[in-house]
Amino acid sequence: MRTYRELFRTPEFTPFFAAVSVQTAAQTATGLALGTLVYTRTGSPLLSALAMFGPSLAQVAGALTLLSAADRLPPRAALTALALLSAAATCVQAVPGLPLWAVFAVLLVLGAAASPGGGVRYGLLNEIVPREGFLIGRSVLNMTGGAMQICGFAVGGALVAVFSARGTLLVGAALYVVAAAVTRLGLTARPPRATGRPSVRETRRTNALLWSSVPRRYVFLALWVPNGLVVGCESLYVAYAPGHAGLLFAGGALGMLAGDTLIGRFVGATKGPEWRARLGAPLRLLLAAPYLLFALRPGLPLALAVVVLASVGFAASLLLQERLLALTPPELSGQALGLASSGTLAMQGVGAAVAGGIAQLTSPATGMAVVAGLSVAVTAALAPGLRTPVDAGGGRLLGANGSPRAARTPGTEETT
Repeated sequence: MRTYRELFRTPEFTPFFAAVSVQTAAQTATGLALGTLVYTRTGSPLLSALAMFGPSLAQVAGALTLLSAADRLPPRAALTALALLSAAATCVQAVPGLPLWAVFAVLLVLGAAASPGGGVRYGLLNEIVPREGFLIGRSVLNMTGGAMQICGFAVGGALVAVFSARGTLLVGAALYVVAAAVTRLGLTARPPRATGRPSVRETRRTNALLWSSVPRRYVFLALWVPNGLVVGCESLYVAYAPGHAGLLFAGGALGMLAGDTLIGRFVGATKGPEWRARLGAPLRLLLAAPYLLFALRPGLPLALAVVVLASVGFAASLLLQERLLALTPPELSGQALGLASSGTLAMQGVGAAVAGGIAQLTSPATGMAVVAGLSVAVTAALAPGLRTPVDAGGGRLLGANGSPRAARTPGTEETT
């Protein structure tokens, strides 16, 4: 599968695509509204950052307890329920006079409950499209996510200005309901990918199995840490440019759109696994390095250009997810992708907390520059463990000459 036309001709991809897009728009608008609401009430960069990205921290609890549900629940029912839960939680956050502690309590509960969502969603994508179509399918979802973020931040900013932050939260809740309806009516009921009931014990057992492989471990860390630290930079847009945060967020979404188009449509369709493996590290460096310029406190035009350029580097996650799928048995793909998604979101919350804390003590510009430097350092440290190419068709590590390494005993894992 090499073209968008082939992708959209795949049965069920279009309603799946539509549901994910609407949900992304809802998350974008409600996140901006909530961050603005908290910053207006408190004047705190830290609390504003945590309001937008704090639910990600709760992904840790969900990933340790609920993630086995990603492969053990019917996908359509699970995604519909999660969208309705998000709608209800957003309505609660829009209640006038809701105490600040209650706002954050709702955020944490929602984050924990939504932790299996990424695994369910992208595991289902792996069922809807052929395995070789995952990269282009995932890139289209990322591209659409970028486009919906551009619209969501632009429209969300306008809605906040015209109708208030609480009114924007209600609009976001309505969008969640639309996403639930599209999921329920547009997708076929499928059985779970794995047998057995979801449980804390099964979640931990499979997480331990996924983590036991050294090649997979490097992929997880590369997906989680550099990305999360850079999102810490994004969490300070409201504090850095209170009147123009929506523009910076939209610029970031534009950069993501450009990077995903490049990797998904052109690199993924024309280059082999070895070539793509070499491209990953430069993209991860591009993700963080431009933010170092914020140490100079650039004006809005230069800051916007920096954000757009850096956000192209988010496309590195497409290559890492392709590598992860190649290294993971199909029956564990949902939990593997869910662990990747939950870990990424959790590190985004950590990145927001770290950046917000530094900004609280210094300035938003300094906070952005510091976490960008940390992201560059982590990317450099992980690069040696991600250099070995992977056969995306067979899930094997390839040697220096491009041929598969010697086969291992079935059922064993590479742990050293």
